[in-house]
Amino acid sequence: MVLLSGYYNNSDVANVDSSENDSVPFRETGYVCSTMGEPCISCTTFNILAPIYKRLDQKNQSVRESEFRAFWLARNKKILNWLLYERSSIICLQEFWIGNEELVHMYEERLGAAGYDTFKLARSNNRGDGLLTAINKEYFKVLNHRELFFNDFGDRVAQLLHVQSVVPYSRNQNDSVEQEIIIVNTHLLFPHDSSLSIVRLHQVYQILQYLETYQRENKLSHMPVILCGDWNGSKRGHVYKFLRSQGFVSSYDIAHEYTDSDADAHRWVSHRNHRGNICGVDFIWLRNPLKSRKPLKISWAEAAFGIIKGWPCLIIRSNSNDLMHYDYSNLAGNNGNNITYSAFCDALRQVNLTGLSYGLSFQETKDLWVQADTNGNGVLEYEEFKRIWDATWLRHTDEDCSLADLNEGIAEEEAIGFAVKKAVLFPREAEKGIWPENYSLSDHARLTAVFSPMRLRCSKQSL
Repeated sequence: MVLLSGYYNNSDVANVDSSENDSVPFRETGYVCSTMGEPCISCTTFNILAPIYKRLDQKNQSVRESEFRAFWLARNKKILNWLLYERSSIICLQEFWIGNEELVHMYEERLGAAGYDTFKLARSNNRGDGLLTAINKEYFKVLNHRELFFNDFGDRVAQLLHVQSVVPYSRNQNDSVEQEIIIVNTHLLFPHDSSLSIVRLHQVYQILQYLETYQRENKLSHMPVILCGDWNGSKRGHVYKFLRSQGFVSSYDIAHEYTDSDADAHRWVSHRNHRGNICGVDFIWLRNPLKSRKPLKISWAEAAFGIIKGWPCLIIRSNSNDLMHYDYSNLAGNNGNNITYSAFCDALRQVNLTGLSYGLSFQETKDLWVQADTNGNGVLEYEEFKRIWDATWLRHTDEDCSLADLNEGIAEEEAIGFAVKKAVLFPREAEKGIWPENYSLSDHARLTAVFSPMRLRCSKQSL
């Protein structure tokens, strides 16, 4: 079995944007096999810019590509040519024009003929676009497919696919398994203004809640999870930090040895948005089996409080305590330096976390209060507030399973995880933080990552 063959015999492949002609992906045969002897797997995520959204005239933005069949058909043929040229094991597309039967048929026919199972999901309320996930049958069989509707302000959706490797992976010297993986494809809401931060966080929270429920109900543990899509937020945003707190790593950043620091936040881009800004918003997240990680509700609470921390106008000088030149006395109501529940709710309204149709529900607000009021005395005291502000109220414990050392014998339980072997953005200029003017396949770059299987030691604790 040869993965990532790199060649697809189609003369149309040459008819691509000039910016990609020198960016042929994965011709190196060294990326075919892992150190364990099994084939690597590859994953591509790509927001292909639905023709109903592609503007053709900046002076008259009502003119869209969807009105010109020759334009959208030619562009999508080129997109398909590149996808089939790369032949990734997993393909996750966003802004797939589900509302056009001809385009849907073209993708399903060509991907099907190339050996892919395809799954599409339209956004709610007939938005016209949605998601398409394609799984290469040479490498995976699909065990289950679930659809997640957020039913929120943005009519966003997600796909969950539970797949199993066709080729068994060696778990130890005496055992091999048909490795199972969970794949998620999604496209989060665009942050049109700061009030939508909570909507985007809630979308991710729903995905992670669903993942936990699915794994618990199906008695699944120690399984790698890959999240793909257009996250519409950068490495400096709340969504990024939320996913990191849940043990996920950005495959592109791992491959290029970039950190979470501000210095590395803008080293690459993947999108030029309708405002002309360039940013890195497309991610392939990987979470290997973990010994332990921060409880989801705690991560969620910290992410929500992170939005409040971004509004220093709420914090004024205290008469009795100095908290990093900020304090919370304007939230304190009638109890001096103690925050009442009423003042807490008022603060959430000020930062648009509540009071809007898409804000926090009453129960979610109550849950945040319970997380903050650790001693349960009905007021939020200075030290409790300081723990929230310093994010030290519960330390992050996202220890990875260790690499199995076969010389030390068999651990309690061994699992298969993945190492990021390579990750590439196309067009390649995006890797330098540059958006090429002659690139026209989409307003997003295509991101492909290659993963190598590796043995891990894990405790037998299940989700």
